[in-house]
Amino acid sequence: MTLQAHAETFRRAGDHAVSVAEQIRPDQWDSPALGTWSVRTLVGHIGRSFTTVIDYSSRPADQLEVTDSAQYYLVIAPMLTDSTQIDARAVQAGLALGERPLDTLRELRDRAVAVLNSEDRAIQTIAGGMRLSDYLPTRIFELGVHSIDLARAIGAPQALPPDIADSILALSVAVAQRRGDSQELLCALTGRGALAPDYSIV
Repeated sequence: MTLQAHAETFRRAGDHAVSVAEQIRPDQWDSPALGTWSVRTLVGHIGRSFTTVIDYSSRPADQLEVTDSAQYYLVIAPMLTDSTQIDARAVQAGLALGERPLDTLRELRDRAVAVLNSEDRAIQTIAGGMRLSDYLPTRIFELGVHSIDLARAIGAPQALPPDIADSILALSVAVAQRRGDSQELLCALTGRGALAPDYSIV
């Protein structure tokens, strides 16, 4: 897919995430959301899908080290084992939303969409240099999956727009294939087995 196609799906995923956040009641911001995270912390983490696009877009990469979206998740997998650092970043992102968290989230979404233009440039990410068009599906993934988490936490409708769900599913299958989990996933999808209770591609 082209950068323009991914950018449009990213925009819709961002709009959907914001629309779920807009359903948070004033008394829910400190409520439990995901693991040890509060609703505010989860929304802060969602906002990082915008801030990383903004920040990485200003960091050109000299070479391409990550060739596609699936490889990105394989490269960062060892970094995801330290939950303390992940939690700390999420908490800080939640605090950075300030006194008007929804306004801040909308502003971040608008800024992220604004940096996406016709140039499919090489950007420096936490996983290494990669094309912006390859990075965006990872942000669509994060926005969509955590929109579901947020909706569940606040009692809002959980349905994702079909194109966002399709993008996440395609990337999930690609990561599972790279990890050698094709048969396990195939059996689960065809009713011939079940994934382990703690199975996750990220």
